[in-house]
Amino acid sequence: MTYLQGVVLGVVQGLTEFLPVSSSGHLILVPHVFGWPDQGLAFDAVMHLGTLAALLAYFRRELVALVTGELSRGLGAKVLVATVPGALVGIALGRLIEAHLRSPAVIAISTGAWALVMWAADRRAVRAPDAAGDPLDRIGWGQGIVIGCAQAVALIPGTSRSGITITAGLLGGLDRATAARFAFLLGIPITAGAGGLKALHLAKTGLPPGELGPLLAALLTAFLAGWCAVWFLVNYLRRRSLGPFVVYRLLLALVIAAVLLRS
Repeated sequence: MTYLQGVVLGVVQGLTEFLPVSSSGHLILVPHVFGWPDQGLAFDAVMHLGTLAALLAYFRRELVALVTGELSRGLGAKVLVATVPGALVGIALGRLIEAHLRSPAVIAISTGAWALVMWAADRRAVRAPDAAGDPLDRIGWGQGIVIGCAQAVALIPGTSRSGITITAGLLGGLDRATAARFAFLLGIPITAGAGGLKALHLAKTGLPPGELGPLLAALLTAFLAGWCAVWFLVNYLRRRSLGPFVVYRLLLALVIAAVLLRS
């Protein structure tokens, strides 16, 4: 692992973790494109600590509001309960997914299929409510749990955690910006758990010689790129649709499929 690889992977992680295009899929594809060895799921998971820091920085006001009571404590409870499905599936099937689903073929199918579902959900998106107060406070338990169950499916490479949770929110009757904000808040506990466990594992087993520096570079660039991506997407979805991301995913799926057929 070189510093260049760490920086490239960090930027890719930071941008694609929050844009609805699948970070895991892009992190698997990058080594194929550049001829690098696969960095492995452990490296990918530790980079999530960089994007976790971006979430904490961006949503610092909402997190403080939850603690002080300006936002309903029920919102925090919904986020925690909605985290359970993804956590359980990750614990039960994480190794199986790492062993059998980190392939370009799976990414192509998943990227294209969920793009179509995202397109259908985006067409049903409602307008942002005009009522006073934060729309996050009006998310129901049923909406939160459905979004949490959708998050579990995001463990399949190419799905996109942000993409499928925003899609589930739109299908559940949320407006685009609120669906994105809840999806990102929902990402805080599961990202902290996954990244933290992998970081502890690496701390015990140790990194290969020379990889600590590139990993730290990846964490820093993932934080910076992630913060920019969250800021962009939340503000973008206040006025615009997910259409460009649907098109990007479909084109990406076609390109991957074409390369696989030629190889």
